[in-house]
Amino acid sequence: MEKPKYERILVKLGGEALLGDRHYGIDIEATKEVANQIKQVHELGVQIALTIGAGNIFRGLSGEKRGLDRATADYMGMVATVINALALQDALEKIGVDTRVQTAIEMKSVAEPYIRRRAIRHMEKGRVVILAAGVGSPYFTTDSGAALRALELKCEILLKATKVDGVYDKDPLKYKDAKRFKTLKYIDAIKEEGIQIMDTAALSLCMENKLPIVVFNLRRTENLKKVVLGEDIGTRVET
Repeated sequence: MEKPKYERILVKLGGEALLGDRHYGIDIEATKEVANQIKQVHELGVQIALTIGAGNIFRGLSGEKRGLDRATADYMGMVATVINALALQDALEKIGVDTRVQTAIEMKSVAEPYIRRRAIRHMEKGRVVILAAGVGSPYFTTDSGAALRALELKCEILLKATKVDGVYDKDPLKYKDAKRFKTLKYIDAIKEEGIQIMDTAALSLCMENKLPIVVFNLRRTENLKKVVLGEDIGTRVET
């Protein structure tokens, strides 16, 4: 049996992971593909926590730019992450993966409230835990929420799933001469303006607590599994 490098991980998904070829909303086939990649890792015996953004539905920052109050816009974004979490839970359970959705904003009719010890216990029992609604407060990104939850739950690594195969010195979708980094130091990721991995708060939290990050392309089949097995995929960010 293949031996994973990590026993407990947190995977940070962008809402775009569920978008597929759509311009807005949730594509069922794309959601199934994400669920299948998660199942591959789950079958290795790895304990998995997931956080998910809402870029496919609503972004708090874009709402603020259109005239919404920032706090209101952020709360709307948090609620949108719950929609994504429920869609992913449905896809996972249909392929035999037990899950629990926990939210930082209480929605007792659809999910459990986030309780750190309960989340850990779920993972120990082999359930995938999907953590929605960020940290439950405005002015914090889902990246910051992912870093915080990874530390709270004692995950060994934060895996950021994106649509590009790592971290570049500039946007590889716009510039053909963009250079990909194999490894990167936290401080460089914070200081260099052209490098965009996570917001400064999230990176600082990971740096202070020595939580490594791997940024990789989720759209390539089995990439998540390859990262967990320790293959040289994407960009590793550490001290």
